[in-house]
Amino acid sequence: QVQLVESGGGLVQAGGSLRLSCAASGSLFSGNVMAWYHRAPGKERGVIATITSGGGAHYAASVKDRFTISRDNAKNTMYLQMNNLKLQDTGVYYCNQLGARDYAYWGQGTQVTVSV
Repeated sequence: QVQLVESGGGLVQAGGSLRLSCAASGSLFSGNVMAWYHRAPGKERGVIATITSGGGAHYAASVKDRFTISRDNAKNTMYLQMNNLKLQDTGVYYCNQLGARDYAYWGQGTQVTVSV
């Protein structure tokens, strides 16, 4: 059964931290490059961080040096440590394979709201 469950979002003040989690089914997760996506209010969903099955990570310029992506292959789980959060980080965060199309299966996402 295909599954993507994001969690860990919430309301945080600017400069604060959150840790997001993504629980995925093995068919989606195992051996694949995974990604965290961010949909800011009124904007399209976009990739902000990716990680290979071996742990190689890449980041969008907007989150580099503030966010850290990681994964636990044994648990089919991925994480996003978000530090020094900014107002522009507000939005819904999703996890999926890198390159997942809009018509692919998506989880509900987790809402992050950064306040002043």
